Amino acid sequence: MFGVLLDKKQLERYMEKLASDHTLKNRSDERTYPIPNLISNFEYITMVYNLLNEHIKLGIEIHPAGEWLLDNYYIIEERIQQIKDELTVKKYKKFIGIENGQYSGFARIYVLANEMCTYTDSNINKENLEFMLTSYQKRKTLNMDEIWNIELFIKICIINNIKSICEKIYASQMQKYRVENIIERLVELKDSKNQIYNTDVYRSAKFGFGEMKYPFIEYMSYKLKKTDRDSYDYIEALEEAVEKMGTNINDVIKKEHFDIAIKKVLMGNCIITLKNISRIDFQEVFEKLNGVEEILKEDPANVYDKMDYKSKAYYRAKIKELAKKAKISEVYIAKKLIELCKDKVGKQSHIGYYLIDRGKEKLYNEIEYSPFKIKANTKLKLILILMWGISIFMSIFIGRIYNNYIWSLAVLLPIQEIVSQIIQYILSKIVKPKLIPKIDLQNKISKEQATMVVVPTILDSTQKVEEMFRKLEVYY
Repeated sequence: MFGVLLDKKQLERYMEKLASDHTLKNRSDERTYPIPNLISNFEYITMVYNLLNEHIKLGIEIHPAGEWLLDNYYIIEERIQQIKDELTVKKYKKFIGIENGQYSGFARIYVLANEMCTYTDSNINKENLEFMLTSYQKRKTLNMDEIWNIELFIKICIINNIKSICEKIYASQMQKYRVENIIERLVELKDSKNQIYNTDVYRSAKFGFGEMKYPFIEYMSYKLKKTDRDSYDYIEALEEAVEKMGTNINDVIKKEHFDIAIKKVLMGNCIITLKNISRIDFQEVFEKLNGVEEILKEDPANVYDKMDYKSKAYYRAKIKELAKKAKISEVYIAKKLIELCKDKVGKQSHIGYYLIDRGKEKLYNEIEYSPFKIKANTKLKLILILMWGISIFMSIFIGRIYNNYIWSLAVLLPIQEIVSQIIQYILSKIVKPKLIPKIDLQNKISKEQATMVVVPTILDSTQKVEEMFRKLEVYY
């Protein structure tokens, strides 16, 4: 879809109004999953792409917007595959949905991406993307998942817009095809057996009110003026038919040229955005726009901002997970973390103590969340009971088979070892390993974090001393 192009101030007001109008619900509806429609649109784009290739072979002039499609079809194909791989039904349903209006049930981020593309003519870059998201968040906060996946939904909306342009290209090309048939039959007067364009659909084509479209009139006028034969009678007939429509050829040509220029620009915007949006540093965009990130940087211990990317992502993922379980805002949880850390000393002044360490209970109390939790000792007891229970049951079963319970005692330990290995394997697949948060020291080690590394060695010769000096740089 394409709308009126808005200037910066209008766009800001529109994004704020959009946020105010949105009534939200926890999940999106499966019926609004955009991939089936996206695949259908791509099939249509492919059909138009093939049609353009055929028309090139037939010598029919190509719509300027179609030239963009011919040169960049492979990019659309690549993006389609990426979107299909990344956006599953399960993932889509987890996005916050819209509860009211014409987009009821749709993922909010999909609706937002669609509006952004509509009112920028699909010309999305880093600057206007940040500006629009910031404007929206003045009224409602986007969660981390939405900001991370905005690129994916912009691509979906861009491809949907390309399909809309392809509909215009298709209509234009079919009108040109019709013109070529008429020109060949009525002007060039070729024998029907030698005609290149001999499709039955176009044999009955003639000038007449209600049958002509603007692309037909513009292209017919162009072809008649270009033909070597005397085409005055045909031009006169065309002018008469156009006048019956309540207009004239000059006005039709101007309007059609304007529409062609618009479609060319729109298709160019779509292709350029598809190319360039993947080059945007979305980590930088995320850190700039995500409310949670800005709050966590206020960590009283002054540690969070110095952590490496994986550690920061781990903290944010824990907040996102807790927000979904407790059904409260991510920003609210982040603010509570900062409040708990204030006026504390040592590790209790760091947000991680309350997010992933022993202080979790205090955070749960603050946000009034009561998780189902099994103590570590209880978990160990359950695993041991399960392991020995299965082992004893199987050993008794074997003893019954041989009608000799001595066999049960003989195979108990081997069975227990096998069962133990199986349980450990299953647990290794189910239980996720915990990440140890780290400070990012890749580029610089501060004076406070500097330390001395001692390498014990025996210097028993001058050669050994020289060797150690040579290795100093490696050790450093």
